[in-house]
Amino acid sequence: MTEATLDIETLKTWIGRSETSVDVIRPQPVALMAATLGRKADLPDQGDPLPSPWHWLYFLEAKPRDQLGRDGHTALGDFLPPVALPRRMWAGGGFNFHSHIRIGETIRKVSTINQVTRKSGRSGELCFVTVRHELFAGDDLRLSEDHDIVYREDPSGENTPSPAPVPTEKADVSETISPDSVMLFRYSALTFNSHRIHYDVDYCRDVEGYPGLVFHGPLTATLLLDLATRHSGRASLSRFSYRAISPLFDTAPFTISLRHEEKGLILWAETPEGRLAMTATAE
Repeated sequence: MTEATLDIETLKTWIGRSETSVDVIRPQPVALMAATLGRKADLPDQGDPLPSPWHWLYFLEAKPRDQLGRDGHTALGDFLPPVALPRRMWAGGGFNFHSHIRIGETIRKVSTINQVTRKSGRSGELCFVTVRHELFAGDDLRLSEDHDIVYREDPSGENTPSPAPVPTEKADVSETISPDSVMLFRYSALTFNSHRIHYDVDYCRDVEGYPGLVFHGPLTATLLLDLATRHSGRASLSRFSYRAISPLFDTAPFTISLRHEEKGLILWAETPEGRLAMTATAE
């Protein structure tokens, strides 16, 4: 395994690295995801469209235990660059929807490191890595995704982030989400996500300084995209982008909200304290 580093020129040599995986869009994960969200868990039929972004239930990576880092994630230095910062989270991302991925299809995913940047600020050293994922059925591009990952230092009194801003938009629609450890466990299981911040509360509190289990960033994005889909009328979404602002936890209910604009939808997730956790737009 490559030695971890913060030298940005070394980390940038990972730009352009690519890997390909193939999976069949089986119906069972769709039913299990529906149950996780508290919905009727019927098996979809062959040819039914896969809800977005439920492709995250497929193309799962399973490394042996001795190839995982302290946080339960795959150790860095293989496909992802060997960033010498111990904490990692989803920073945001975006999708371009070209056409539906359908149940029963064989889909090929091509993932490429597109960008590596390093920043310093009040919250300490940060490193951002952007991965472009492209999903194909044969030669037909169905979906393209940019996935932003942030790596950061362990918490200390010297790198406390500023409080997140409060929402400035007035919501047309709001829904309350009541997270718990069962929901987080199920989503971790469905995505084979062994990141300890989602199930090991002692690790959350003692090592990473969180008050409880961390709600998955991609699950928050999934809830916002689902809200957008249900309130977009007959229009099909062509683009969805999101940015994580502050973490959510399993300790209290939070809200997701939507506002209609002329060219699309403005969405956000709000912490129990009334501050932004995630923002998003849908076109």
